Amino acid sequence: MAAARFPTITDDALDALRARLGRPVRRPEAYIEVASRDAIRHWAHGIGDRNPYWLREGIAPPTILFAMDRIVSGYVGGLPGIHAMYGGTDFRWRLPIKDGDRIVGESVLVDLVEKPSTFARRAIQQTYQTTFRNQDGAVVCEADSWCFRTERDTARERGKYEATARARYRPEEIERIRQSYRDEEIRAGTPRYWDDVVVGESLPPVCKGPLTVTSVIAFVQGWGSLYVRAHGLAFDLFERHPALGIPNEFGAPEPPERVHWDEPFARAVGVPGAYDYGPERVSWLGHAVTNWIGDHGQLRRLNAQVRRHNLIGDVTWCRGVVTGKAQDGEQALVHIELRAVNQRDETTALGTATVALPRRGR
Repeated sequence: MAAARFPTITDDALDALRARLGRPVRRPEAYIEVASRDAIRHWAHGIGDRNPYWLREGIAPPTILFAMDRIVSGYVGGLPGIHAMYGGTDFRWRLPIKDGDRIVGESVLVDLVEKPSTFARRAIQQTYQTTFRNQDGAVVCEADSWCFRTERDTARERGKYEATARARYRPEEIERIRQSYRDEEIRAGTPRYWDDVVVGESLPPVCKGPLTVTSVIAFVQGWGSLYVRAHGLAFDLFERHPALGIPNEFGAPEPPERVHWDEPFARAVGVPGAYDYGPERVSWLGHAVTNWIGDHGQLRRLNAQVRRHNLIGDVTWCRGVVTGKAQDGEQALVHIELRAVNQRDETTALGTATVALPRRGR
């Protein structure tokens, strides 16, 4: 496709966005509000989590909150026509999410920071804080999430990632990936006791990929997307937000979200090709943790940052290592360092997690 020209970050637009700091954000309609059995199943399937516990016990994978709120997933306001790249989320859970829970997020824009960027010259880190409450008004989770706003033309012209080699797999390599799925360790109903955990021990890796457009669609089926709309609903969206309707090769408006499946458009914004959703990768790291802690453990915190693009064709291994143990009142806590690494041995996401585990004899 011919390279379109996109808006740039202006001081006036940035000042207008700064005026929103500290103010409640209008809540976009969520994909789901009730963590029904179907919603739990679709979310688990969308992130490739095969633990039967979620449906058997009616407890949702904690990262289902991505499907219950658009802002925590990377929906941003202001700076029309400036690309938004999801950067990460810091979840702090207080309560589990159960079948039938109705959960609503309330968000505030809390920070805008200009960052130096080798990718696109100017990059604005835009951070929101979202508080999730259930049907009883109890706080289920607090989460900070951030995106980086970048100039599409500058990113394309700088071409930081244009030399990235795309993945190609021989049959024996696909077989090794298939075997890694067969070997995936799900702790399930066998308790992992805090007393037995050793600082420095590694979590069993969890494999994800090779990423395909099909697997991206599977994730969207569980998550719901930000701007994917059909027919009249799409045109309604573009009428309200004209900068979202970017003409495709046929001249028809489509949202910038198509960077996740449209290779030419992804290249137009400075990426070598289509790539995954950031919340998807954060959820994979959460999956690696819940596999390890088992059904008797609880994920209390997950702070993950997306560092590189995970391109169509890439394989990701989610790895973790125990970095500490502590007791906080009645809670026996374990701290974990997390990393997502691709087939080029590049780290594409980093994170930390805190989990609560049972104690022996209690």
